[in-house]
Amino acid sequence: MYIVASYAVYLAVSIAVTIWVARTLHHNGRVFLVDVFHGNAALGDSVNHLLVVGFYLINIGYVALALRTTDPADTPRQAIEMVSNKLGVVLLVLGAMHFLNIYVFNRLRRRGEEPYLPPPLPPDAHVSLAE
Repeated sequence: MYIVASYAVYLAVSIAVTIWVARTLHHNGRVFLVDVFHGNAALGDSVNHLLVVGFYLINIGYVALALRTTDPADTPRQAIEMVSNKLGVVLLVLGAMHFLNIYVFNRLRRRGEEPYLPPPLPPDAHVSLAE
């Protein structure tokens, strides 16, 4: 009885949260990516846009796949519990995607900084192996 309404609420909230997170990542990730690409704003913007597209595809695809349920929704309580359970999983997936993006960005940034690091110091002692 409540299943169609539950699906509608789940889809509306999941897609709205996905859009909000993607916009936040796009807005705040730009500065970071421009830094990663050493001031090349065009490349940073391009990568930022591609990451947002991938983020949308993965998360909206997951939301669509997770729509199916065998749980009953005969009472308002069951419907609310089902929707909250599904939304909780979506939020955890969005959080995991966010941390994955941060990890990848950090790796890109570190790789980009390696050529600018000072060379290692020469050794100041020599240890001979006794045979």
